[in-house]
Amino acid sequence: MLTALVGLAILGTSVGGMPGGVTCAPNTTFCVIEVQNPGQPGTPTDPGGVGSSVRHCTVSSTGREVPCQGPLGWFNDGDDCYWRKLEHQPAETDVIWGGRYPEGAIYAVSCAATHPGGTDGWVWAPTEPPGYGSTAVSPAQLAQEAVAHLGLTGPAIRMTIEGDEMGLVGVPLWLWTEVGPTTWGPNSATASVPGLSVTATAQARQIVWDMGDGRTETCKNAGTPYYTGGVTSPTCQHIYEQSSAGQAHEAFPVTATTTWDVTWTGGGASGALTVTRQSTASVRIGEMQVLITQE
Repeated sequence: MLTALVGLAILGTSVGGMPGGVTCAPNTTFCVIEVQNPGQPGTPTDPGGVGSSVRHCTVSSTGREVPCQGPLGWFNDGDDCYWRKLEHQPAETDVIWGGRYPEGAIYAVSCAATHPGGTDGWVWAPTEPPGYGSTAVSPAQLAQEAVAHLGLTGPAIRMTIEGDEMGLVGVPLWLWTEVGPTTWGPNSATASVPGLSVTATAQARQIVWDMGDGRTETCKNAGTPYYTGGVTSPTCQHIYEQSSAGQAHEAFPVTATTTWDVTWTGGGASGALTVTRQSTASVRIGEMQVLITQE
């Protein structure tokens, strides 16, 4: 780990909370400190896909969540302080460089905002601290995290026949999903960072049933559960025209894909997303055999 003797221009009256060890000469505003390498530059969090993570910044000593970026700079997980590279770097003759100009850079480091009695000051460091320069979270990015919190799934597939039961060629096979927040909706979830909160709401639009025989059924509803004494007509069905004999495991593979419409709002913005989720099952189909006897 790199260690260097550098200069610190103290802006407060206490040096508590500043990174590294600090030695101050009496009656002076200049101190000599040892600053350890703050780490390699951080990689901005990829907010692109649903389920991607949004960076959350927490003060380790208190557990308090704080903004990852603001007027004071970027939060450094290594020391729980905010770091901001000075726009106008001090002259190379300035003692704060410690003879290392032009290596590294001078940063304004603020610990007072996160540590009781902490101090703000200037620090030389050889590299940017982890997370420095990461893009601040936008409502659209936070919406992706809210969608991940929804826990959306494919259909909880149900059919007229269950388990090892066999359906028949030419007989309607009822199709439906159990209805719940994660299988059909509606469903809502919220994701937050300090100063910003986004809520996403999802509702299934349709289920496309790929029945494994080269045909599909598109149902704009969850389907109708089948039970004895219930309704006599399905709202989602498929009629097989051939048996599943000769198929892998003597069954047709069934893939059901739910399309979800997701809307989100927060931070003065709003938007819409489309999400798909799949579930799979299998079904055995046989042919009815008619035996004719003569008396």
